[in-house]
Amino acid sequence: MYAEFTDDLVTGNELIDSQHKELIGKINDLLASCEERSNLSGAAKMLNYLADYTDFHFNAEEALQKEIGYPGLKEHLAKHQELRDTVQQLHDMLTEEEGPSEAFVQKVNDKVRDWLYYHIQTFDRSVAEYKHMRGNANLI
Repeated sequence: MYAEFTDDLVTGNELIDSQHKELIGKINDLLASCEERSNLSGAAKMLNYLADYTDFHFNAEEALQKEIGYPGLKEHLAKHQELRDTVQQLHDMLTEEEGPSEAFVQKVNDKVRDWLYYHIQTFDRSVAEYKHMRGNANLI
């Protein structure tokens, strides 16, 4: 099942939301490359693109959190590392299985797509709310 950027994933930060849309696109590119089970090189290429874009996005989010003095930065960094570790495990799995197996695709869905949905809806939304409240002290 492909990933979709839905209204419940909107944080209200244009830059972060656009990057989330791009990240979901990268996940879908990876899933599409897995449709041909013997496509090791295609899946590896898409996984590398996903890893690179994930690092780019996480760096942008982390810079924003530092800039606004977000108090949950340490925990957020740990959550980002979880996904980085998962992507590394997927690299290992892809190599060991010599292509994108059903188990590989299931792990992409469970540990990348679903992780991202949850992460955006909880951790990233919390950052956006903190930024909004910080910028509107009269609301506190």
